[in-house]
Amino acid sequence: MTSIRYKRAILKVSGELLAGTQEYGIDPAVIDSVAQEIQEIHTIGVKLGIVIGGGNIFRGLSAASASMERVTGDYMGMLATVINSIALQDHLERLGIQTRVCSAITMDQIAEPFIRRRALRHLEKGRIVIVAGGTGNPNFTTDTAAALRAVELEAEILLKGTRVDGVYDADPQKNKNALRYEEVSYMDIVKQGLKVMDPTAITLSMDNHIPIIVFNFSIPGNLLRIIKGEKVGTLVRG
Repeated sequence: MTSIRYKRAILKVSGELLAGTQEYGIDPAVIDSVAQEIQEIHTIGVKLGIVIGGGNIFRGLSAASASMERVTGDYMGMLATVINSIALQDHLERLGIQTRVCSAITMDQIAEPFIRRRALRHLEKGRIVIVAGGTGNPNFTTDTAAALRAVELEAEILLKGTRVDGVYDADPQKNKNALRYEEVSYMDIVKQGLKVMDPTAITLSMDNHIPIIVFNFSIPGNLLRIIKGEKVGTLVRG
């Protein structure tokens, strides 16, 4: 029997990851690979909630810098997360996995409203819950939404799947001498301004004692290794 270190988790998937090598949009091969990675941990009984970003389709902050009102841009970004969530649901259900998309923004025709007790019930029944629409409020990132859902859905761990293999003291794409941390504290991230998650997400996780693991989701098997307790990426905790 496979040993499981984390039996209930929230997985944050960046929208940029779903674009693959494309500048924007969804790469079918990438989202299919993501679905298969998720299937591996679902098969061994992990209760999983997923929060997906929308940066591959629309970024509110970028729009705001281009003179669009920040609130308007954020709402458009929330809608982008719904598109990504529905796409992932489709790929997961093709693999025979029961999935529910629960949106913080009401849109009854395509998703359930996010109601904490209902989402917990879905998890208990072995369904994967994909939470779309961020927090439902502007000025909050999907990182903060992931931290919030981790608290609400009683997760043991918050997993941030990206295209880099952990937390660095500098941008590894710009500085070849950047140092990767195996473990770092919440406060060190805030004090040093490390680009892991926004400060609200970090402090929310810290206040609720939810550890975070930042890892490269592009490497097959990484998600399963983490769930089994192997050291992958960077662990963020108190």
